[in-house]
Amino acid sequence: MQLNSIEAIIEDIRLGKPVIIMDDEKRENEGDLIVAAEKITPQIVNFMVKEGRGLLCLTLSGEHCDHLGLPPMVVEDKNKSCFGTPFTISIEAASGVTSGISAQDRARTIRVAVDSRSKSTDIVQPGHIFPLRAKSGGVLTRAGHTEAGCDLTRLAGLKPAAAIIEIMNDDGTMSRRPELETFAKKHGLKIGTIADLVSYRIANERTVERQSCQAMDTMFGQFDMTVYNNTVSGDKHLAITKGSFTLETSVLVRLHIVDVFRDLLYAKCKEREQDWSLYQAMKAIAEEGVGVIILLDQEEKPNVCTEVERFFQTQRYQNSDDSSCAYHSIGIGSQILKDLGVGKMRLLNYPAHFSALSGFNLEIVDYIYPK
Repeated sequence: MQLNSIEAIIEDIRLGKPVIIMDDEKRENEGDLIVAAEKITPQIVNFMVKEGRGLLCLTLSGEHCDHLGLPPMVVEDKNKSCFGTPFTISIEAASGVTSGISAQDRARTIRVAVDSRSKSTDIVQPGHIFPLRAKSGGVLTRAGHTEAGCDLTRLAGLKPAAAIIEIMNDDGTMSRRPELETFAKKHGLKIGTIADLVSYRIANERTVERQSCQAMDTMFGQFDMTVYNNTVSGDKHLAITKGSFTLETSVLVRLHIVDVFRDLLYAKCKEREQDWSLYQAMKAIAEEGVGVIILLDQEEKPNVCTEVERFFQTQRYQNSDDSSCAYHSIGIGSQILKDLGVGKMRLLNYPAHFSALSGFNLEIVDYIYPK
């Protein structure tokens, strides 16, 4: 079955029709029903719950979550779910509902939550609707269904908020692409991918821009240092490159988040034997003669003393380069790699799932472990 264009999907979102959006086959490999929150009706809620069978959630921008006073269910540095799913505390409309679980009640809660006139007092916690806080920059920052919901509604000229629900099979297993295509045909729904949404947005906008570039002599020889600015968050990211390459060159690439123990203290940890330190990555690229390291900024900057004191208390290293953190940053790193002209990558990383890379025209041809 041929997938629908993002333009066609955006038009159905604008009309208030549900659409199916699939994420990367190497991530959740799932499909969600997505509908504009401001277009929600009890009938649509009933359809989503009855036919989708997953958890009905509401994607919201960070600004709107703050406006409604919605705290995270778990603070970000404690969020250990596979993909750092950004749940806030569940909600209910403060009035006009009964038990809160009926299609009528859930539709009202969603409509109240996204009404620009609503205040924090218009909703109560907990409830039967589960808001999700989208990352600034949308799928170009984090290529998940949460961000896709907000991006699609924004691109449709609506409030950046969507009701979403996972699609499951009759036997309770998750629907994959063949089942999702059958589902789309049965219900006459448009179907597309987050990767295509990433491609669409890249063709029309971007959230990083190159600011400055200069050569620097290091203990591993000369590298080019290029500073990039995240136009959404204001964060700065550094591309450390050596040599020249084309889109067909299989380039050594490391997407790196600074870790106190690994990069500053050179701590030995059996659990981290597969992790690359910045030192190891620069040394490997210097020996190869060609390569790229993307040094990603963090929302919460690591503090050496704080991290060491935490280790004293727990006897465990905090790994800032975990899958959740890396997943949040993959969109930014991919934009930078695309700007640098990278196409094929030999990734300095243990095998991991990096979502929607196809949307950036990036291909991982190999994973390389540290020696």
